[in-house]
Amino acid sequence: MNLATGIVHDPQKARFLVPRRAFTDQAIFEKEYKAIFDSCWLYLGHASELPEPRSFVTRTVARRPILFTRDKDGEYSALFNACPHRGAMVCRERKGKSGAFMCMYHGWTFGADGHLMTLPGGAGYPEDFKTDPQKQMVHVPRLARRGDFFFVNFSKDGEDLDTFLADAGDYLDLVSEHSASGMGVVGGTQEYSIRGNWKLLAENSFDGYHAACTHSTYLEYLKNANGALGATPLAGTGIDLQNGHAVIEYSAPWGRPIASWVPLWGEEGRKEIDATRAELDQRLGAERAERLATMNRNMVIFPNLVLNDIMAITIRTFFPTAPDYMEVNAWTLAPNEESDWLRKYRLFNFTEFLGPGGFATPDDVEAIEKCQRGYAASTDGMFNDISKGMAREGPPLFDDEAQMRSFWIEWDKRLAEYEA
Repeated sequence: MNLATGIVHDPQKARFLVPRRAFTDQAIFEKEYKAIFDSCWLYLGHASELPEPRSFVTRTVARRPILFTRDKDGEYSALFNACPHRGAMVCRERKGKSGAFMCMYHGWTFGADGHLMTLPGGAGYPEDFKTDPQKQMVHVPRLARRGDFFFVNFSKDGEDLDTFLADAGDYLDLVSEHSASGMGVVGGTQEYSIRGNWKLLAENSFDGYHAACTHSTYLEYLKNANGALGATPLAGTGIDLQNGHAVIEYSAPWGRPIASWVPLWGEEGRKEIDATRAELDQRLGAERAERLATMNRNMVIFPNLVLNDIMAITIRTFFPTAPDYMEVNAWTLAPNEESDWLRKYRLFNFTEFLGPGGFATPDDVEAIEKCQRGYAASTDGMFNDISKGMAREGPPLFDDEAQMRSFWIEWDKRLAEYEA
């Protein structure tokens, strides 16, 4: 069976093939923005980034500048960061605290909810000019939250956020349950770019198959760091979370600050980890606490939100600006009550493995860019094979490719609906 975009999906022959032009074709790229980024729920930010009234951050989401604010009453808004007067960006700061935002071009000033507060030379305008709806900053059509995770949607129509998230919503809840007092984004933003198609990073983010080869240096490093690995085997499964979302959930021998001890941390570390585990058992029950503490998760929420709940918790988004170029942003998330010792270890893991200068991310960037360069050899009639695990009975293993197939089927569906 050929899907609408030329994907070959043949369960009887255990074949799933993606045409390479999906990674290079400019027309497909433009359709993706219309069919996916203009209508899907997209991650905007975490509540902890606006810790008090009048906090704000600015972001670029799917090529659009966004001002994410919290007003004096604590209400959240997502505004297009463009002045209704002449279109200049109203807020030029990355983040901060302010109850008002003045456009540098002509001095129009807006409240945190986007309403026009003052403008120079107001006597030269009609009496009701300031209250004209066309003179206010424009709200993103839809803003919604799941726990402390905020999403925007540039379409006024379509499914609500919880329906869109489907089974992925429980995984967002699980991340929030690391802490009884709440989770917070720690430090700043990691920003980097990749000269490759954005879907390659989506695939890579929950691809368990590449780890042993691509990240062999990191695995050797852990083996040679006395006590950095425990006895837990590397094993798990791939799970379809519906609507293109999927996750690999697996056990692994490395330590996790939430409640998985390794000998490197010593006996004092064991005491702290044991206390954390006891609190999880009491608060969540033994079964959910066991899953939270001992299992790792690499999840992709379609189309471009990654949550890596492994040695540390990483939130990552990536937006393409061309078929062969994307811009990546990443943040680390941690329990608010975490001790200095655990926080230090968590941040070390975040930068050591997942950061742009760590062991893993440069490997992944190199692999993605080499794929993109390889497509220059020829894309006509050539396919990427994503069929691993299709011939195996039983649940998909974490190093199979079922989760990628879930992503591609949703991608195909959305482009086909747009064409219709």
